[in-house]
Amino acid sequence: MKRRLLLSTALAWAALSACAESPARPQFPPSPASGYERIGSLMQVSVVDRSTGRELPIYRHRGEYWVAGRPGSRYAIRARNAAGERVMAVMSVDGVNIVTGETAGVLQNGYVFSGGERSDITGWRKSDSQIAAFEFTSIANSYASRTGRPDDVGVIGVAMFRERAAVPPPPPVVLPQRDGNASSSREMERRKEASSSVAEAAPAGPAAQARSADSASGAKAAPSLSGSLARPSPPAPSLGTAHGRRETSHVGHTTFERAQSTPDEVVRIRYDSRENLVAAGVIPVPPPPARWPRPEGPSAFPGSEMGYVPDPPARY
Repeated sequence: MKRRLLLSTALAWAALSACAESPARPQFPPSPASGYERIGSLMQVSVVDRSTGRELPIYRHRGEYWVAGRPGSRYAIRARNAAGERVMAVMSVDGVNIVTGETAGVLQNGYVFSGGERSDITGWRKSDSQIAAFEFTSIANSYASRTGRPDDVGVIGVAMFRERAAVPPPPPVVLPQRDGNASSSREMERRKEASSSVAEAAPAGPAAQARSADSASGAKAAPSLSGSLARPSPPAPSLGTAHGRRETSHVGHTTFERAQSTPDEVVRIRYDSRENLVAAGVIPVPPPPARWPRPEGPSAFPGSEMGYVPDPPARY
């Protein structure tokens, strides 16, 4: 199914839209055993193992969300718009914008979803018709490390924006007409005063809105999407995301104007190998089954095999 690519708006921020798919089955609340499968309120975000098609469990540990990846496996970021309006999602992997390849910032390009739309974002955007697949790999082989940006490897970020509502134009000012030159002169003065007051009350144009957005973004720092799993001597190499093989993925173009310059919601999901997450206590490991203590003297159950009572050996 062809997606639509969104181009610049009055605020000069470009965006991409995602294709519509079948509605996602609800997964809330999560089961205690498997953890979360989707997080987010404005949009539901999950990570999909493309080899199995299953959403990876998302574990919460010390205020962070985590998924366990397998080296060499391809994955997708699944996002579903839970709102009844268009929402723009700016996405980053390892601190890199997945559309433009820039070091990620919230006021960059992203995907736009209509109300209820869902899509699997499967890779780095290369053109209107191709992506390079997301693939779990070693940190040294990650796209971020290979482009000189290894500090934020191991994190997926989604910053969400609502769309600015259209402002209706002010109603026209209708003044009664009067006869006579003096009346006409007074009416002209009244009309000039009314026109100037309407111009002052009119909403700011795109350029003024852009200046306002720029000043707002400069006054408040964007949410940080960085971080790494703190632990001594991990049992296995940590993971990053590779610039995988090329795949076909079509997009088109449209426009989107953000309601504000700061995100309405930010989702952050960190990832690493299962071995490292178990060692760090992120993934709980069930205790081994309890063993009965062997009593002194003869044992009532010394470990005979299951079955029926065999015949005794023949007497000599």
